[in-house]
Amino acid sequence: MGFWQLLTIGLGAFLAGGVNALAGGGTLITFPLLTFFGLPTVIANITNTVALCPGYFGATLAQWKDIVAQKKRLWLYVPIAIVGGVLGGFLLLQTGERIFRGLVPYMILLASVLLALGNPLRNWLNRKDSLNNVKFGLVILSAIAIFVAAVYGGYFGAGMSVIFLAVLGVFINDSITHLNALKQILALATNVAAAIFFVFSGNVNWVVAGVMAGFAIAGGVLGGKLAGKISADGLRWVVVGIGLAVSVYYFVK
Repeated sequence: MGFWQLLTIGLGAFLAGGVNALAGGGTLITFPLLTFFGLPTVIANITNTVALCPGYFGATLAQWKDIVAQKKRLWLYVPIAIVGGVLGGFLLLQTGERIFRGLVPYMILLASVLLALGNPLRNWLNRKDSLNNVKFGLVILSAIAIFVAAVYGGYFGAGMSVIFLAVLGVFINDSITHLNALKQILALATNVAAAIFFVFSGNVNWVVAGVMAGFAIAGGVLGGKLAGKISADGLRWVVVGIGLAVSVYYFVK
């Protein structure tokens, strides 16, 4: 891959890092770029997962106080997310290029819809908490739902955070701040577990991953500084539009 291709991918990762810090959905920018420049879809997805992994740490540290305040939930859900992330990564490697390429437009479409539903979901969770402050949890069902969400996250990843937030909102009655923090640590655990598994798979394009990681971190830092100055809602809808357009492109292709 040439210099200009790597630079373009790096700039895409920079945008993805900023988008993830502000609104989420950065994968909808970087994954299509990687496939556009010739990476097979499975290798593109694996490389993307590894490259964007560092971005999850910053968001997790920013909410650390709300995370550690939920120790019992962490002991239950984080191991489940780790196992689910590894299983999702394993399933990706077993799927093969042809089948995964056929699934790509559907997964991008799903991720775009989930990203579009992010704000209505948060509004519903806020209203739910204000109407009913009785805490409840269906432990077994919630654990199963978290596991399924983590498997999806390890397999593809785009829209994973929204799925986690939706699951937590259904089974746990708590403030949106706590649910959002718990969602963040679960997304981190899933992504890191899948990324570590992929590192030993021999399917990571390390040159591309290295370029992407550096640019993505810089974009995340800038995104964090711009938080409050740029409309996250407006940016989210731009990413949703990109995702839908990419999905249509893959369907036609």
